[in-house]
Amino acid sequence: MNQIHTIVQDINQNFLAKSEVRDDTLKLSRELIRFCANAIRATHRGEAEQAADLLASAEQIAAEMVKGAGRFSDIYHAGYTQDALKEFAEANLTRAFILEQPLPTPQSLHIENAAYINGMAETVGELRRYALDALRRGDMAAGERALNLMDEIYTALITVDFPAAITRDLRRKTDIARGILERTRGDVTTAVRQEAMKKALAAFEDRLSVD
Repeated sequence: MNQIHTIVQDINQNFLAKSEVRDDTLKLSRELIRFCANAIRATHRGEAEQAADLLASAEQIAAEMVKGAGRFSDIYHAGYTQDALKEFAEANLTRAFILEQPLPTPQSLHIENAAYINGMAETVGELRRYALDALRRGDMAAGERALNLMDEIYTALITVDFPAAITRDLRRKTDIARGILERTRGDVTTAVRQEAMKKALAAFEDRLSVD
């Protein structure tokens, strides 16, 4: 009967190690999300150097989290782990889109495809924010560029037709992205028309003054 105690003791040791890894992963996931949010905020503010530093720190945190969580597949694939990595993808992709840099790949970020593509879907919301900021400062070209990027992202996402269990419910995020895209299209169209009308009125006033 000593075998019973030995088996249970081994299981307890495994559970203890797993519990410690889970606690560490939860802590690191929250820290990773915070750094990614700050990096996105810095990118929108035009603080490119600060954003790069924040993403470098986020990369170290992500690597540490993945290394620890990798000991237990269920912890690595848990929602809190993959959601944090999704935020990591979103922050890196947002920066690349806004600064017109080459896009990082899932391989270069060392994350799962599902986390990456869900992060890409969520960049549509960040690009809307960027577009609206551009329109407010009168930069129609930047607003239209952001809209075109949003359209390209959505067009690519709708080609991913796999069950939610594989894509981590990408279809729902794609539907949300479509709504954001259409609202932004309306905002950009209105702003461009208003700008064109403003220029036409200014030109007309110039002709009147000459006459």
